[in-house]
Amino acid sequence: MLVAGNEIEVEQGATIGEVLKEALSKKQFKSAVAAKCCDSFIDLSSPVPADCTTLEPVMDTSDEGIEIIRHSTAHLMAEAVKKLFPTAKVTIGPSIAKGFYYDFEYERPFTPEDLETIEAEMLRRVGANEEFSREELSSADAREKFDKMGEAYKVELIDDLGAETVSIYTNGDFCDLCRGPHVARTGMLKAFKLLSVAGAYWRGDENRAQLQRIYGTAFADAKTLKKHLHHLEEAKKRDHRKLGTQLDLFSVNNEVGAGMIIWHPKGALIRAVLEDFERKEHLKRGYSFVQGPLILKRELWERSGHYDNYRENMYFTEIDDQAYGIKPMNCLSHMLVFKSRIRSYRDLPQRYFELGVVHRHEKSGVLHGLLRVRSFTQDDAHILCRQDQLRDEIIGVAKFVGDIMKLFGFDYEAEISTKPEKAIGSEEDWDKATFALKDALDTMGMEYSINEGDGAFYGPKIDIIIKDALDRRWQCATIQCDFTLPDRFDLVYVGEDGAKHRPVMLHRVILGSIERFIGVLLEHTGGAMPAWLSPVQAKILTVTDTQNEFAEKVLRFLQEKGIRAEVDIRNEKLGYKVREAQLEKIPYMLIIGDNEVAAESVNVRARDGEDPGLKPLDEAAELISTAINEPFKRGGMSYSFS
Repeated sequence: MLVAGNEIEVEQGATIGEVLKEALSKKQFKSAVAAKCCDSFIDLSSPVPADCTTLEPVMDTSDEGIEIIRHSTAHLMAEAVKKLFPTAKVTIGPSIAKGFYYDFEYERPFTPEDLETIEAEMLRRVGANEEFSREELSSADAREKFDKMGEAYKVELIDDLGAETVSIYTNGDFCDLCRGPHVARTGMLKAFKLLSVAGAYWRGDENRAQLQRIYGTAFADAKTLKKHLHHLEEAKKRDHRKLGTQLDLFSVNNEVGAGMIIWHPKGALIRAVLEDFERKEHLKRGYSFVQGPLILKRELWERSGHYDNYRENMYFTEIDDQAYGIKPMNCLSHMLVFKSRIRSYRDLPQRYFELGVVHRHEKSGVLHGLLRVRSFTQDDAHILCRQDQLRDEIIGVAKFVGDIMKLFGFDYEAEISTKPEKAIGSEEDWDKATFALKDALDTMGMEYSINEGDGAFYGPKIDIIIKDALDRRWQCATIQCDFTLPDRFDLVYVGEDGAKHRPVMLHRVILGSIERFIGVLLEHTGGAMPAWLSPVQAKILTVTDTQNEFAEKVLRFLQEKGIRAEVDIRNEKLGYKVREAQLEKIPYMLIIGDNEVAAESVNVRARDGEDPGLKPLDEAAELISTAINEPFKRGGMSYSFS
């Protein structure tokens, strides 16, 4: 048998763990939590299957290894809960991104103090070093077993599986229905933390029992756990909702409605600067501006397939006995622009850009500040092109995305999402569209992963995933390749041969939702927006009232130079004014006392801690202007704020 790349003779009846112990070094074996046998994951305690020809260890720091650790820790937590709260009923406890959870039915809410007690019990179970043992039972026997235990949720799961046999795992006194695999012993689970409790419905159905979901996280070692917990604490400080209030950028008002953002002057200014930048960048790249109405007749949404495949996310209204759909996206109007006149092959590609306001029905439970809303603006564009232009157009969008992400300092990765179960269009068109996306990224030498079955209902897509300062991933730009909607709307152009041909359409966004991008950027920067995007770029602070006249002169001077500035001439101590400007995350403070007035200068302090000191007005303005424009020069872009 090939074990970890080496040919090993395996004795009959040997366990996976025994084989790996022989093949690996002591240090390597200590880090193995399971094994991969011919593409299947298996416990270390299991005997080597007779048909197993290759065996690879699953290490505790690998993605698969961490998932096994987290799933095992969920079982450890459930064991502790059942020990401390015997009447609690267990449901499911999977690993998730960055952690795990387990859902319980219990007569009272779990408290933060309960979590501490549960965690202490988990540590005792770790010290006991209990074995995770696997057993195969017939579904009938397993059903009887859990029924006697009073675990009705497990009985329901077994009934729904409809399998002849199921596997169960036991650690200590706790028994659970589970496919596995798990770590060999509880002593291997040392780096974990319980985080919070939330409500959940059984199987996500609000008509079923309401449960309590205990969230936790686990890692292979204490150092990584400590780093993750630090990121969680930092994320709380950087919560864009908290920053939105602190910086007076936006609010959500229940009188208006959930998921509807009210932009305050400074937040609206950030939006205006960002949108103006986007308009100029699109013009440079050959896009034309268009704008469609907020509502369109239902028949159009039926023709596009949105009514059948997306209507649960849409809002509808009625005017003069005619049903209308409030647009969740902008593609329909853009196609109608294309169709408004005869197009020649020489006219293609047509690139239509719109900062379009859209509405989507999101469940109230998932709404989250700027990150998940019901009304938002997309930097939406649709490119209609010939098939022979498709690769270059996809590459053009991907390079556009790269330029913008570099400007904001985001690392990013790409994934291609393929045909979902709910899809329209022919297999041939889906194959051509998927190939076009892969071909473009391959031509660029850009790596990507495959996200099976997560494409749009009308076509596959490239999703750009950005990584923020806390190593969190956010879906941002997307490029969707669509052969289907141009066919449904009978879009044509006249080819060189004089015949009618069907164009291909690319749906794409760069930032995505403007609201969501600003929310991500606030958390990425901790509210310290880039100087070019800060609503106030410089704040003038006076020491006493005698400098007020000169402060007003400095304000006018900076404004004439295109710098967004404010003046603080309140009768407050300078230290108080400085602290407030720091809390407002203003890039530059310009302090004026009697000496500065005499020298017609300002004392410059930067947000990042630099102290340029006393500067004449023109030098101070040049310093601020350089900071504003530096990100564009670094990214090889030119931009004018005038």
